[in-house]
Amino acid sequence: MPESSVVVRPEPTDSASYTQSSRLQAAGLLPAIGRFEQSAQTVPLPVPPQPIVIADYGASTGHNSLLPVGAAIAVLRRRTRHEHAILVVHTDVPENDFTVLFQTLADDPDSYLAKDAASFASAVGRSFHQQILPSNSVTLGWTSWAIQWLSRVPSPIPDHVQVAYSNDEAVRSAYARQAAEDWQDFVAFRGRELCPGGRLVALTTAVDGAGESGFRPLLDGILAMLHDLADEGVLSGDEVRRMSIPMVGRSEEEFLAPFAPSGKFEGLSIEHLEVFNAPDRFWAQFQVDRDGAAFGAKWAAFLRASVFPTLAAALDGGSDDPRSAQFVERLEAGVATRLASGPEQIQIPLAIVVLVKRGQSH
Repeated sequence: MPESSVVVRPEPTDSASYTQSSRLQAAGLLPAIGRFEQSAQTVPLPVPPQPIVIADYGASTGHNSLLPVGAAIAVLRRRTRHEHAILVVHTDVPENDFTVLFQTLADDPDSYLAKDAASFASAVGRSFHQQILPSNSVTLGWTSWAIQWLSRVPSPIPDHVQVAYSNDEAVRSAYARQAAEDWQDFVAFRGRELCPGGRLVALTTAVDGAGESGFRPLLDGILAMLHDLADEGVLSGDEVRRMSIPMVGRSEEEFLAPFAPSGKFEGLSIEHLEVFNAPDRFWAQFQVDRDGAAFGAKWAAFLRASVFPTLAAALDGGSDDPRSAQFVERLEAGVATRLASGPEQIQIPLAIVVLVKRGQSH
């Protein structure tokens, strides 16, 4: 990607593949779902006929939204009449595949639409780095595996695909500034949108107390394969230099920064913040079957769905480059082989942040 280009979170052409691969992400949802259920139990509810509004920020195909939204609706139904309308608004960038999102909502057995007749779904194609919904309209907010994506690429990364493992201090500082700005914007606009007393639960990648961003073997494998493909003439040196993954995990201090020193920012405060290491389910399975090929293939498929589209966009012809399909196939196969040759547990640092808008509902 060129410097200062706008980042679009990847929505692969094979959205079914993305949904399947995102089941790894869904596995990390359980602690956050618990917090979301607690939030649903305590938020003030509007008086009918005003609907209860649940906003799902960065919905993608909707797969990672079904369990948390369904869990929240189940809690809300214990607090209100079953005819009280619940409006779920799924948001993502305009380039998102909303067709697949609505197919997921219609067909997936975990869909809340099949379980609650007074729940309704809608979608908005707009970045969450700006205001999406009317002020004081959202009862509950949810986001998972989305806010780690930066709104723009601050600069190329000369020595890696991920800034956390770059030795270039200027680049690391540029990414840190962008991540801070994006988090501040996200919080500020949610502060406008949430009703007084409303809450938002965010699950995102993090940096642990030791400063570790995780995913290192995966990212090193990608970098090695890119250089191999350049050596073979599949990629040019310029293309490799443009390829980066504009994601930043944040530390506890960075999550807290906008709220210093008063603990409040744009009407919001942090009610709960925890950083933890999510389990590597593929490693757990490897411990049982010792199948290195399966371990490598599963992680490579996850990477193909989640980050390879972003790398492919840096080809000379962009995402429509005629070499794009070959590039993705070669990259997936090569990363799978590398991971299979020496399986190791992947560290997955995540954070759960619960934001609350202080005040009473009207």
